[in-house]
Amino acid sequence: MKELFSDVLANAQFSEGSGWKRYRQNAGKTIIQKGEQGNTLFLLEEGVVRVLGGAELDGNRRISPGLCDLEAGAVFGDVCLYEFRERTASVVSLTDVCLLEVRSDMLSIYLDDHPVQGYLFLKALFQAMSNRLGLANDRIEHLLAWGIKAHDIDKYL
Repeated sequence: MKELFSDVLANAQFSEGSGWKRYRQNAGKTIIQKGEQGNTLFLLEEGVVRVLGGAELDGNRRISPGLCDLEAGAVFGDVCLYEFRERTASVVSLTDVCLLEVRSDMLSIYLDDHPVQGYLFLKALFQAMSNRLGLANDRIEHLLAWGIKAHDIDKYL
């Protein structure tokens, strides 16, 4: 993804300040909060972040399991690519990070005006999202198998 973004960022039509901004964040800081509204996506240039879910247990306890860690070159916040919507997870910095925050509306205009780069960008984004979905499915499968074994349910199957 980082290579595809470099083509986009080099274009004068998609300039820093109007289409995107670069900033640094210290370790331990929240970058995205689950549930807040957003219309940007992020490219992680340097550092490591953790994507956190959030669930309520028995009405009064909350847990925030780490869903995955992302390293330099990763994109996150991509569910907000084509619409202003609610963030589906929180993201916190595990190390000091350098991020590009990209306005989805400006990226969409650029991709529409540059269909070849747009196709390649969306193809790479689809592959990244597909890989994440595969990892999530594997994790769910392992958790279900663990739960079945831990509660001795498998003898009834």
